[in-house]
Amino acid sequence: MLLALLLAAGAATPPSEAILRRIVAETALAQLDRIDPAWPDAQHDCAGLVRFAYRTAFKRLDPARAAAGPFRDTSGKSTQFADAATLLASTFALMGRDDATRAQLRSGDLVAFAREGDEGPPIYHLMLVIRSDDPAHRPTLIVYHPGQKSAPVRSGRLDDLLRDAPPGWRAVSDNPLFLGFYRLKEWTQ
Repeated sequence: MLLALLLAAGAATPPSEAILRRIVAETALAQLDRIDPAWPDAQHDCAGLVRFAYRTAFKRLDPARAAAGPFRDTSGKSTQFADAATLLASTFALMGRDDATRAQLRSGDLVAFAREGDEGPPIYHLMLVIRSDDPAHRPTLIVYHPGQKSAPVRSGRLDDLLRDAPPGWRAVSDNPLFLGFYRLKEWTQ
């Protein structure tokens, strides 16, 4: 009801961060059951899931931003597409890599990793954080696409990623492949 009222009010004012975060989370979680046909097959990878979730939220709450390009390129200009490295460098800001930062995570934040490529630039992997309004009763989740075009979107508990994942996929400060936790730049100001 509240979301419908805010959508009816139009996009004359910037969208509420809380509502945008909720739509990002809902969009990402919906992909677990069935990948939305509006998400282009060619973009089924981890960065594609991030772009799709944010683009969907901006289309609903700030159509002008969605039309102009909800992401930033390396020169700071609006763009419709940004790969994982560009998202991290230009649209999102590093929050940190430690336990105190992890405790501050909210839905829509990212967990980022990078591995050396065989013969090229690093290969990035992004995961969306989904945090309940009541984290004491529901675990913080991560939602991600593993990168293979026909693979389903996956999810898990963030706590499991910290201790049960293979060492290179643990979101802990002593893992050199873990880049850190990221947040949309405009939410860090």
